[in-house]
Amino acid sequence: MSQLLPLAPLPVEVPIPAGTKVVLDEGAKFLDRDLLSGGSPWRLLRLPGGSRAVAERWVHGDVVQAGEERFARTLVQQGLLHPQYRATSRVDDVDVIVPVRDDVESLETLLASLSGLHVTVVDDASANAEDVAECADRFGADLVRFDVNRGPASARNAGARATSRPLMWFVDVDVVLDNAVDVLARLQAHFDDPLEGAVAPRIRGARGTSRRDNFEERFSPLDMGDRSALVLPNSAVPYVPSACVLVRRSCLGDGFDESLRVGEDVDLMWRLHDHGWLVRYVADVTVTHLARRTWRGWWNQRIVYGQSSSELAKRHGTRLAPFRADTWTLLAWTSALAGKPMIGLRIIDAARDQLRERMRTTTDNADKVAGELVGRGMVRAGPLMARAAVRTFGIVIVMSALHPKLRRRALTLFIVGTAYRWRSARVRLADIPLGVADDVAYGAGVFSGAVRFRSLGALKPNITKSTLGLRNVLGLKPGAGGL
Repeated sequence: MSQLLPLAPLPVEVPIPAGTKVVLDEGAKFLDRDLLSGGSPWRLLRLPGGSRAVAERWVHGDVVQAGEERFARTLVQQGLLHPQYRATSRVDDVDVIVPVRDDVESLETLLASLSGLHVTVVDDASANAEDVAECADRFGADLVRFDVNRGPASARNAGARATSRPLMWFVDVDVVLDNAVDVLARLQAHFDDPLEGAVAPRIRGARGTSRRDNFEERFSPLDMGDRSALVLPNSAVPYVPSACVLVRRSCLGDGFDESLRVGEDVDLMWRLHDHGWLVRYVADVTVTHLARRTWRGWWNQRIVYGQSSSELAKRHGTRLAPFRADTWTLLAWTSALAGKPMIGLRIIDAARDQLRERMRTTTDNADKVAGELVGRGMVRAGPLMARAAVRTFGIVIVMSALHPKLRRRALTLFIVGTAYRWRSARVRLADIPLGVADDVAYGAGVFSGAVRFRSLGALKPNITKSTLGLRNVLGLKPGAGGL
């Protein structure tokens, strides 16, 4: 049962105050005199008269001036502008909530790093309850104890109910903080914006000596990448893990959904978004997370993550689709994979022609804008779909390679989808089998979750309609008969 959350104030009621320093997103791009593209999910905005000069002033960072407050808010809401608040430590405004079960060694390390902060430990039915209590007492932390294991969502909610400060910092016991006060100050600064509901740092795998540790350091499932962004469904940063996240108490409502043992963080972040709250990922603030201690634990972690997607799909529908594309984009790349690239090129040409005609009266350079928009969308879609297909359907693709007529296409799809993981990282041969195992485990979890929760939502691609029609692709003029 979904938990209740309060609605955020309307953005129009909360303009970005004059004097606030802001910087335009590094992926934003001016396409014409008044067209700005970027954000994630990607979008194209037509800037109101005279505002391009304002946006250009913010490219390398500048303050919001009088009269620009509402325009700044619009770009912030679209993920195209990022406020830069000054980090100030206000520890008396924050309750740190640490769920734990049995892992006293990690708890001791974490509590030592949280010295000087208000900490509440929630013991989720540890077998060594006395050791947990002694550790909490030694570091001056408050303790909440469950006699029966209830899961991380219940533990975090219990910590929230036992505390009262305006901000709650949820930190898992296996998170490592080199400078907790600095991390907190830099995250806390973003709550100067009254629409901010949650802020999370980048979580990287802790450095170690084993092959598993080295892989986790570069490809931790909790690492959402090296670019700060608003957290939005279907975007480059679709959620942030609750292993380390700072949340505004007034927006949490009834909290995490306690019926979810896994995926409760995804569910909460999306419900915050749906209720108007901003969730922000701050990539330049980094903490680390310990890898699973055994290969069995590492494999099971991926399986469980995959399984959670099916239960989440019951709540959030197509947001859990393995990939999304419009019909013509899918057909263009499918035809290329089938060895018929001319079909795909014809679709791209038709899409560019259609968009050029639609924009001819609204932009100075319709050819350039249409070419860039269509090229960007079509070209990027292929590798992204391949990656998503391998992530969820890797086992099916590998089995398809056993068929002589499908072998070349299946292997091509699998190689492209696997290689996309290394698009911004140097390939290490030792990482390749782990990357494949990571995908296989996650995909196996998705399939087993679909059976367990009787939901196909995480297995069904979200294929959307396109404004491009068959007549456009065939080059027929309106009114041509027969079709």
